[in-house]
Amino acid sequence: MNAQQLKKLVQDNDIKSIDLRYCGLDGKWYHISFPSRRLDFVLERGVPFDGSSIPGMRAVESGDMVLMPDLSTAHLDPFFEIPTLALVCSICDPETRIGVKKDPRSVAKRAEDYFKSTGIADTSLWIPELEFHLLDGAEYGSDEFSSGYSLTSAEHKSALPEEFDDGDAVSQQDTKGYHMNVPFDRYFEVREQMVDMMEEMGIKIRYHHHEVGLSSQQEIETELLEFPKICDDTMVMKDIIRRTALANGLTATFMPKPIYNQAGNGMHFHIMLHKKGKNIFYKKGGYADLSKEALYFIGGILKHGKSLIAFTNPSTNSFKRLLPGFEAPVKLFFGLANRSAAIRIPKYVTDPTTKRFEFRTGDATCNPYLAMSALLMAGLDGIKHQIDPTKHNFGPYDDNVFAWPEHKKAKLVSIPSSLKEALEALRDDHTYLTESGVFNEELIESYNALKMKEHEAVNNRPHPYEMTLYYNQ
Repeated sequence: MNAQQLKKLVQDNDIKSIDLRYCGLDGKWYHISFPSRRLDFVLERGVPFDGSSIPGMRAVESGDMVLMPDLSTAHLDPFFEIPTLALVCSICDPETRIGVKKDPRSVAKRAEDYFKSTGIADTSLWIPELEFHLLDGAEYGSDEFSSGYSLTSAEHKSALPEEFDDGDAVSQQDTKGYHMNVPFDRYFEVREQMVDMMEEMGIKIRYHHHEVGLSSQQEIETELLEFPKICDDTMVMKDIIRRTALANGLTATFMPKPIYNQAGNGMHFHIMLHKKGKNIFYKKGGYADLSKEALYFIGGILKHGKSLIAFTNPSTNSFKRLLPGFEAPVKLFFGLANRSAAIRIPKYVTDPTTKRFEFRTGDATCNPYLAMSALLMAGLDGIKHQIDPTKHNFGPYDDNVFAWPEHKKAKLVSIPSSLKEALEALRDDHTYLTESGVFNEELIESYNALKMKEHEAVNNRPHPYEMTLYYNQ
């Protein structure tokens, strides 16, 4: 879309307000709005703002930055009463108008440029599987003298909202919710509203369904979409999910483990590379019909897996999901149709044009620009250095490793068990991200500091369950 087309879109839809959105290092969307009459001025000069006020971005003494909108991201916001056009922005230097080193969206753009410069492939295609909970209510708080939370779900008999008496006897217990049918899939139509909005914005959805978690756990999965646009699309999808939930009197959470002892929310990434329209990951006769490039790409991700976790699983809560028994990986290996693997080769994908693998470790607390860029860089490093995963004891293993004897499991490389451990791994292993200039040292240091504060904030507080365990010890 060019400037003239954008202006026509504004005129045809009687747009009153323009909403600019951008992503911070923390993976959250921020926004600033202006009257549509100022559109020409903003397209030419951008919108200046104080970057030092955004977590992890820049020190106060050099905080001036400018938001430059990307016209290709323009879409009508379906939630505001006042007709509003939304645009996704990059955070740029006020003098050069070039994306700053710590702007996550600019990182993804640089990753795309580097990827194409290698000549390995020209198109990177991704499927993010977004898992989340739709809850009827969520109350939480923490201060010096109290801490706790309460979640309610009309789908689970043990967590019914106070005013809900389950008179229709639809609420469930002691069962799994995977592909649960209506009427038990109580919020199917809410999920359908979300998908309809995504489709209207050009985000192609493969399917959606109720997930394993009985307390209204959901999944929405896209078709194969191109990087780096898929990063913008993931932010848009999360925004639609949250706001549609609120419009229906619900609350959505992407927390990896919001409910104890139930299935957690991941965000699996399917990855595929094409060159001149041909899938370079396919090779008939190889393991699972994968090419050597695919295996090297997998090798790079698994070799750098510990440090990657700092970007793909960047919350303290992430590591409450990565536990045995919940179809979440805890070891770095790959295998065919193996749901205990960090990287699974889908057995149902036999078409040469769509042969791919699935990175199962990540979750949606990640910053999609940083997580997908880091995965891409690790994979390219694997191809560049011909990292054979079989020579590093990364598989393939096609059986359930959770059933292995302990001495055998101990030989596998473990996923970090905490956010602190993942951040320490990133500190020690990030050359594959910085040597090409896609990431830089300042970003790594700022990100590490930002996330370490989260680790310390949780680690230094008494846990509510510690009262049960120790108050009268």
